[in-house]
Amino acid sequence: MKHLNSLSLLLRQMKVSTLLKSGAVAAVAMIGVGAPVPALAQTDVPALAPLGDPPIPLDNPLSEAKVELGKKLFWDPRLGGDASTACVTCHEPDQGWAFGDSLSRGYPGTVHWRNSQSIVNSAYLGQLFWAGSAASLEKQAPSAAKGAVAGNGENDVMETRLAFIPEYRAAFNEVFGTEWPRIGDAWAAIAAFERTMIVNDTPVDKYLAGDESALSEEQIAGMELFNGKAGCIQCHNGAQATDEKYYNLGVPPAERWEDDGLAQVTFRYELYAKGVTQEMYRVLKDDPGLYFRTKEKADMGKFRTPPLRYTAYTAPYMHNGSFWDFEEVVQFYNAGGGENDFTDGTMAASKSDLIKPLGLDDDEVSNLVAFLEAFSGDELEIEAPVLPPYAPLDSQ
Repeated sequence: MKHLNSLSLLLRQMKVSTLLKSGAVAAVAMIGVGAPVPALAQTDVPALAPLGDPPIPLDNPLSEAKVELGKKLFWDPRLGGDASTACVTCHEPDQGWAFGDSLSRGYPGTVHWRNSQSIVNSAYLGQLFWAGSAASLEKQAPSAAKGAVAGNGENDVMETRLAFIPEYRAAFNEVFGTEWPRIGDAWAAIAAFERTMIVNDTPVDKYLAGDESALSEEQIAGMELFNGKAGCIQCHNGAQATDEKYYNLGVPPAERWEDDGLAQVTFRYELYAKGVTQEMYRVLKDDPGLYFRTKEKADMGKFRTPPLRYTAYTAPYMHNGSFWDFEEVVQFYNAGGGENDFTDGTMAASKSDLIKPLGLDDDEVSNLVAFLEAFSGDELEIEAPVLPPYAPLDSQ
């Protein structure tokens, strides 16, 4: 277990102090170069690479005080509608900083409609959420905290609550220089905290950096399959093991929509809220994914390639939590994916041409699973903060 109970230790781990002093803060990730490339790596896609330090935006630099504030806000349910739902509610530390059910928790009286993704290493991503609807952690935080089936918060209510907490007033003043807490600064602080949630010392990182003993023979065999016969590298490439592109794999619809009335109501609400035609609203029985953003029929059923890092702790997998372990995922790909309303022509025929039967035998499946496990390393643990209390405002 990687146990981090101090923000100073966490910042030292990612060498933030060095970055801040040297001015080497960049808008791109500093990814390891010169790493050995496996013999069977594809030539038309980026090779796997060790993960360097995360990109830090110039308009939201890190400081220990900002990260400490963001940590408290991440745990604080007062940044939500009825003060019951915090960021951590759907990103549980002991569940991979995600949520260990097929569909994430929802705001009281609802259930979410997609699987919760881990915040670990999310700092490296340029497209957040399953359909890439947020371009940064600063944009992701309010989208979740204010989403109707997530935090369901209102800016004015949340900002007013912060004003009634003396410790927060002092912290916002120290970090942002404002007399009163501003909700936009709260999202910046949460984003800063999330950028310290980094695991970049996995067996895969060590092996790609030159430590040939970091992977077992079984895992090395799995890596050769990953880069060759299994073709995983076509989409799961680069340092984060994702191309951040969108594909329809033929993942079946969420099973809970068949027998969970609340989940079905949430799904119907999202269809209405995110916009479909009246005809589509009446017949859709599956998540159209990227279509919600583009309104292009060719994008129905497509979702962003998820990173493979830290996934040993984040089951179940896929946008609707269809598979509960790595072997189920590998067997799904081995069979050539699946079928849904967006593969058979019912609504669209957008299944990726990359998804084909792989012909892996049982030993090869086991080797590939072993390699996938090597992307995760030690579990990241952080001690939960003590949240500051309300206090009356000074009448003067």
